[in-house]
Amino acid sequence: MRAYTPAAKDRQAVGMKWPIRYVPRMPRSTIRIGIDLGGTKIEAAALAANGKEIVRQRVPTPAGYESTLDAMTKLIADVEKQAGRTGTVGIGIPGTIVPETGLVKNANSIWLNGQPLGRDLEQRLGRPIRLMNDADCFALSEATDGAAAGGRVVFGVIIGTGVGGGIVVDGQCLPGANLIAGEWGHNPLPWMAADEYPGPNCYCGRMGCIEMWVSGPGFERDHARRAGASLSAAEIVRAATAAEPIASMSLSLYCDRLGRSLAGLVNVLDPDVIVLGGGMSNVPDLPKRVGEIIPRYILAAGASAKLSTRIVCAKHGDSSGVRGAARLWERRPS
Repeated sequence: MRAYTPAAKDRQAVGMKWPIRYVPRMPRSTIRIGIDLGGTKIEAAALAANGKEIVRQRVPTPAGYESTLDAMTKLIADVEKQAGRTGTVGIGIPGTIVPETGLVKNANSIWLNGQPLGRDLEQRLGRPIRLMNDADCFALSEATDGAAAGGRVVFGVIIGTGVGGGIVVDGQCLPGANLIAGEWGHNPLPWMAADEYPGPNCYCGRMGCIEMWVSGPGFERDHARRAGASLSAAEIVRAATAAEPIASMSLSLYCDRLGRSLAGLVNVLDPDVIVLGGGMSNVPDLPKRVGEIIPRYILAAGASAKLSTRIVCAKHGDSSGVRGAARLWERRPS
């Protein structure tokens, strides 16, 4: 999930390997524009140097590559017109960039896959841009001036329709050698009980992936099996809050599974802060509930041990992705 940037005179500075022109860094005086390219909406925000939001706009995401390029180009122009200034452009995408080719891969907006999104947008805008996975943008935002500010090692968790994450160390995103750092949703659910094994089939081709248990749809499917009726995640949580027994059991199991999954992360990464984002992070008291479960599973801790890792909900909520994208120009190229 390495950031795309065309300043490839020093190829190692940005991780991109194709021969393209050298473009100097944008001047510090410009505003920072972030784009969050989602499956249903494209959101843009312009930030001042102090992080204050100047302009925000969103438009529906069109189905199709050229129309997506058109929509993004117009959105950036509209934001700059409202702000009265041009700016640097950072974009969070639902996938990643193949370093050797500059092409998009692993995007759930399938019309982006195999396309040179960064290069095409540069040609339209006449300036360099930076691209990064949207989960990394979320983590970067929260580590910079969000709920994890001040934490040296931050893991940003997205638990919504899918499960993803990003890692920030000393204010810089950690993409990983294979560009998959933070993809914790496709590890198996740890410490499975007998009635959990082997787990549901996952679209990745395996069984029992964390995403199949702790995403919103996974939570809904698990409750439906238990209750014999389908409810939305929000409806299950409301029923559990009202002490409905089956919903209460479903929510308790959800928190335990999320706690187990995050305990595995703590055993490997041992972050200072874990930030929860996405629709499922709105479960009441989720950081507290999960924080009480994790110590049962981490090395040499035990149920009575104190967890030093802080578990928090995102300060900027749904805005974290677009704010992190804007901040891609404030980080060192990796």
